[in-house]
Amino acid sequence: MKIGILGYGNLGKGVECAISKNDDMELAGVFTRRDPASVKVVSGAKAYHVDDLAGMKDEIDVLVICGGSATDLPEMTPKYARDFNVIDSFDTHARIPEHFSNVDEAAKSGSHIGLISCGWDPGMFSLNRLYAESVLPGGNAYTFWGRGVSQGHSDAIRRIDGVKDARQYTIPVPEALKKVRNGENPELTTRQKHTRECFVVAEDGADRAAIEQAIVTMPNYFSDYDTTVHFISEEELLRDHAGLPHGGSVIYTGKTGEGDVNTHVIEYSLKLDSNPEFTGSVLAAYARAVYRMNKNGECGARTVFDVAPALLSPLDPADIRRTML
Repeated sequence: MKIGILGYGNLGKGVECAISKNDDMELAGVFTRRDPASVKVVSGAKAYHVDDLAGMKDEIDVLVICGGSATDLPEMTPKYARDFNVIDSFDTHARIPEHFSNVDEAAKSGSHIGLISCGWDPGMFSLNRLYAESVLPGGNAYTFWGRGVSQGHSDAIRRIDGVKDARQYTIPVPEALKKVRNGENPELTTRQKHTRECFVVAEDGADRAAIEQAIVTMPNYFSDYDTTVHFISEEELLRDHAGLPHGGSVIYTGKTGEGDVNTHVIEYSLKLDSNPEFTGSVLAAYARAVYRMNKNGECGARTVFDVAPALLSPLDPADIRRTML
């Protein structure tokens, strides 16, 4: 399979790393809105300008689109789904139905597959919510994120006047986790589920009190959480917070038996040293499925719910049954 990568930030580099570990894949090229001469591709693959994609329709089996969900993916994924099989990690949950519809129309017009919202949440976590709800209907689902760096929240802090750099960690509340794992089915507010911890490098002479107030009162990001702000030096940030770890858990509790006497707890958890590298690995596996589904004559938009697990594996079905079933 010849894989193209559109966008060469942290996620694009994560996809590149994953391709190198899959013998049935090769990197056809990296496509960027920057000057390709300024982009050094780690694997040595060629960098192209995004405009070059128009002439490479027969040289790419699946195009992995590594843009942002706010403005890039709503435009890019439908646009390129007309000419390529595509896959993205669109994660604005409330807009997934709209995005799916737009990609579906575009992909069908070109007889391609457009797989959206693929990663670990949405993605792997979504699958586990579906499996649990199907096995134990009427139960309670809980999702906890962290401890890990939220890139979107970190970026929101960096946009505050006087902030030079920042990292924000999302942290599950231990007491809430304990109650859920015990099968107590607690009703939890946003504040009761997670806290937020911020490490901020302030500009020289900046009003730190004003920065802290702007953070803790920021709607949609911090105002609904107990938030702690630490001011540190740039050296400390680079030394102690350079990585992009993340993870979390999907926990589902349900009951069976006459009178619901038996409680069952299903948990799926991730602990990731590198959020973008893991997400890139998920995208690579699903790119294989996209390629196979399109070769089988399928077209239109898809999500992880529509992909049979065997399509993700490089092994043939007999080997999968022999080694994993």
